[in-house]
Amino acid sequence: MKKQFLISALSALVLATPAFADKLSLKELSGYMTEMKTAEASFTQINDDGSISTGTISIKRPGKARFEYNPPAQAQVLISAGTIAIYDLKLNTPPELYALNRTPLKLILARNVDFETDDMVTGHSFDGTATTVRAQDPSNPDLGWIDLVFTANPIELRQWVVTDDAGSETTIILGGLETGLDLSNKLFTIETLTGD
Repeated sequence: MKKQFLISALSALVLATPAFADKLSLKELSGYMTEMKTAEASFTQINDDGSISTGTISIKRPGKARFEYNPPAQAQVLISAGTIAIYDLKLNTPPELYALNRTPLKLILARNVDFETDDMVTGHSFDGTATTVRAQDPSNPDLGWIDLVFTANPIELRQWVVTDDAGSETTIILGGLETGLDLSNKLFTIETLTGD
């Protein structure tokens, strides 16, 4: 209940837009995502257990993202070369590695995003303020899904909720996205810390 209240309160702040917005089409949203090559924003993350952390996300499509967490969290997540690396910065150990194509995040980091692909979108709704698209990998629907929330005038990605194959939810609420940045590939380089 506490988690749902926090999500509702944060979403209300983030999604405050004029009432004249209309439901965005899948074609419009596909074009927006495909054209967004680089982006950066502050974020608030709400985990399945209700814990909350904040930080900054950098995105370089296709296939790259970096989550820098603010203290007291001591974590970093890098996505590059088809791999998700989760670092615990308290420990000088290699990161936990996962395949990007085994998570719904791969859908928004793809080179071309096409929400009109058969069986990708399983939900497309409008609440009077924001358009929500529920998408899954048509080839692997058992891996979970992602709910993407967009506002209009101009179109902007405001949050997403990843539901994994176990039913756990992770919510990312974005501050204003700054796009068109020159982000070095070095920001997304995954170091395994194995040394010599």
